[in-house]
Amino acid sequence: MVGGCVRDLLLGREPKDFDVVTDASPEEVKKVFRNCRLIGRRFRLAHVFFGREIIEVATFRGSDDFANERVHENGRLLRDNVFGSIEEDVWRRDFTVNALYYNIRDFSVVDYVGGMEDHQAGILKLIGDPVTRYREDPVRMLRAIRFAAKLGFKIHPESEREIPDMANLLENIPSARLYDEVLKLFISGYAVQTFEMLRHYDLFSALFPATDLSLQLETDGFPRLFLAKALENTDLRINEGKSVTPYFLMAAFLWEPVQSAAKEKLKQGKHGAIAYQEAAREAIRFQVKHTAFPKRVGLAMTEVWTLQGRFSHRSGVRAYKLLGHPRFRAAYDFLLLRAETGGADPELADWWTKFQVANQAEQGKMLKKAAGQHRNKRRRPKKSPKSSKQSIATKD
Repeated sequence: MVGGCVRDLLLGREPKDFDVVTDASPEEVKKVFRNCRLIGRRFRLAHVFFGREIIEVATFRGSDDFANERVHENGRLLRDNVFGSIEEDVWRRDFTVNALYYNIRDFSVVDYVGGMEDHQAGILKLIGDPVTRYREDPVRMLRAIRFAAKLGFKIHPESEREIPDMANLLENIPSARLYDEVLKLFISGYAVQTFEMLRHYDLFSALFPATDLSLQLETDGFPRLFLAKALENTDLRINEGKSVTPYFLMAAFLWEPVQSAAKEKLKQGKHGAIAYQEAAREAIRFQVKHTAFPKRVGLAMTEVWTLQGRFSHRSGVRAYKLLGHPRFRAAYDFLLLRAETGGADPELADWWTKFQVANQAEQGKMLKKAAGQHRNKRRRPKKSPKSSKQSIATKD
């Protein structure tokens, strides 16, 4: 066994999965296990299935005299199907604490690169030259942040020094792969720390450029307060053993860019619902160039956003239709989040909290009262600027 499972066991944690390495080729592994599937193009792997469990089996990686033929002009590895020995394999791994091998034959930990020492010191250190290793695979910068936040480790000075200057290399990574990394980063129970570290090392802008721009323009803590609260709630749910839907988190990340675009469209005279729908499409179209989430995620995000405007319509038919919408719960949670951070009326959020659990008679009374308040609000005469000044003067 190698990598995260060994690292986590040494920390007294229960590993989420186990990775196995062997001198057998993927084809040889498949001959041994009928319930095996070979995957991967850059590096061939064997997935051995045991019910719902998957054991990933990799062949020891080796060095290659023709490595330059497999490297992009920016230094990124394109193919990596060269097999070798365990002594060669260790130098192909990313961090020293992830290069610890547990030999089940004699129950020993094999360490070639000082991983045990770094593990005990709580240090995350790249194996080899940081510039070369980050160029080989820029995602290693994201992995450094993820492991540091998850394990509470410090990134070694030599390994962290180059990150801000090399963050732009993430632009060369397929956007679909970056979406997978985003899920690992933010749905692990350490989203708040991860978010702060990504911004500190200038990596967040590579993942969410529109959101990063909106954070630079924040006023009185907005929208950063909203996003931070969303990440905090995500961590809380995970730590309580509850599920987290990726589309809700993505909707929180892009909420401020959507709002900004919608406001511009409203100024142009477009109807509220249409303005938000167009803004949502534009935000998603831009975002998928950086993190290409599945279409179903984008559709769910759009529904959560567009339903926000419908919460203010508390008439009988509209209220019941909204209550029965498949995305009501997610949209309602989003409303609560906005209300907590000053982006929505707390009274409105409280009304919907009570309405969804009330019986039919109570719901009828609530709807009648809300309708009366709405009519009174519409009938209330607006004071002219002149009369306002007179009343203020009289009061003074």
